[in-house]
Amino acid sequence: MAFNLRAATDHDLPFARTLTRDAMSRYYVQYDLLWSNDGFDIAWAGRENWLICNDDVVMGFISLSRDSKALYIRELHMLENFRRQGAGSWVLAQMVLKARLLGLGLLRLTVFKTNPARRLYQRLGLTIVGEEECFWRMERECRAAPTE
Repeated sequence: MAFNLRAATDHDLPFARTLTRDAMSRYYVQYDLLWSNDGFDIAWAGRENWLICNDDVVMGFISLSRDSKALYIRELHMLENFRRQGAGSWVLAQMVLKARLLGLGLLRLTVFKTNPARRLYQRLGLTIVGEEECFWRMERECRAAPTE
């Protein structure tokens, strides 16, 4: 498959909001959290957002932020019929490369404790470095290997 990332625009916001709400609703119920469309929209406006595509077909999206140390994956969601096709692994590998290109040493994310995506993240080198009530905080180093 020919995966690629395409910069998301404000026109993609309704798609991303609905996908996130639908993908996360069971965790919000499980942990007694309240979903906020306005909260999602405000966060979207302050982040770097990309559509995950296979050629021209939109499969999902990723939302990023960063500080001086790390690239943060804030949202990573795939449409259900496009899961388990390798796109998530590909996107995570791209984010490691992006962190390196930006000179950032870490890739970080949080994941609900009961979300099976945690296993994918661990397979791809992210480790649990902390926890909150319902989340695992995960990260991996992204520094380029020294050349000889």
